[in-house]
Amino acid sequence: MKTDKEKRMLDLGKDSVGQLLIKMSLPSMAAMLIMSLYSVVDAFWIGKISPEAIAALTICFPIEILFGAIGVGTGVGAGSFAARMFGAGNALKANRTAGQVIFLSVFFGIMVIIAGTLCSTPILRFFGATEHILPLSEQYLKIIVFGTPFLFFMMMSDYLFRAEGNPNVPMFVIITSALVNAVLDPFLIFGWGPFPEMGVRGAGLATAVSQCSTSFLSLYFLFSRRSGYRVRLRHMLPASSIIAPIYQVGFPSFVTNIAFSAVLIFYNITLAGFGHIAVAALGLAFRINGVLMMILFGIGHGVMPMIGFNYGASNYDRIREITRVAAKISVFIAGVSFLGIEFFAHPILSLFTGDPELLAVAVPALRIHICTQILVGPIIVWINLFMGLGKGLTGMALLVGRQVLLVVPLIHLLPLWFGLIGVWMAQPIANVISFAIIWYWTARELRVLKGESERQPALP
Repeated sequence: MKTDKEKRMLDLGKDSVGQLLIKMSLPSMAAMLIMSLYSVVDAFWIGKISPEAIAALTICFPIEILFGAIGVGTGVGAGSFAARMFGAGNALKANRTAGQVIFLSVFFGIMVIIAGTLCSTPILRFFGATEHILPLSEQYLKIIVFGTPFLFFMMMSDYLFRAEGNPNVPMFVIITSALVNAVLDPFLIFGWGPFPEMGVRGAGLATAVSQCSTSFLSLYFLFSRRSGYRVRLRHMLPASSIIAPIYQVGFPSFVTNIAFSAVLIFYNITLAGFGHIAVAALGLAFRINGVLMMILFGIGHGVMPMIGFNYGASNYDRIREITRVAAKISVFIAGVSFLGIEFFAHPILSLFTGDPELLAVAVPALRIHICTQILVGPIIVWINLFMGLGKGLTGMALLVGRQVLLVVPLIHLLPLWFGLIGVWMAQPIANVISFAIIWYWTARELRVLKGESERQPALP
């Protein structure tokens, strides 16, 4: 683990942009990659049961995204507020922020458990479940909801640790959680050793147990002497003076995740008309593509603080250089991944299922879905440019607009002319259109920064 002195050796204003970007992005890329493998491992083992089981998990996927929206939105806001309080020397408010994270995790967790156990059938039907896969979806949902208080705390505390300058703890927690889930999955799904065969319920239980165990790990680190927080019981009592600023910052992240969940709902509802095989194909395509997306988002997370630092230092030329280098790196990674998936789509998907009917649908779905992925890398970099410049609403509008205003209408319209292939075409076409729009917006912003740079007085 690096010391504070070693961390300060990274000069965001002077060090080589390429090397800085790698150093700033790698921890986030590693953590997010492991998080994406979480769902990939579930799909790998569930795929051994049946296509219906994969479809059942796909129906639950947008619900899990909603859970993530609560965790990430609250965590981003709490981390931002805690960091500002640490910077201002106000340890009391930083401690109270950590206390509110514990309270909010329990509160939202209880609400989700009540809704998930009492209203699972109407909820799943709303999210696109058909009568054929509804029972399996219910089996999974009714188990995973009991892990949500622990999931919320694990996600929210991630940002608390980052706020005190300790990014290694959340990475360790996420890796541990993924490993526990990966080990438990086959034992609980297939009844290996002394465990009963639980099928889809086993996948849900493995997920809930991994979240529970690693949330206690997060709790241990939060209350340890190595933590910068000193949380007391009174800090966990609900406090609107802390909760309000948390959601003032965290709301855009919450909306962004809600938009992504909404898109998945429309996908599921549309694909339900083509049968459970089409729904299962979507689940496999999204999970495999999700691994690449997490890497690209990791680059974006590295870009944002570099942009923010140099914007604060009025180093506008360097902002333009960071944006250019990051876009090139993201294009390279996306391009290599695209070629790998295009050439090896069938072998990759065969790892998850041996069902010939599902493979016949999933292989073209995956290939079409990622055919414009090379454009997504720069899109993520450019959106994080706006975030780093303090224009979070602009970044959110561009990202949410891409999902809601482009993908959703295309999902409904294209199948009218192209059938099932039209559903898979929606995302690539939206990528092309959004690339043009966001590129125009970014180019305009960079021209403004260039003008600001030219107006700066020359150094003596």
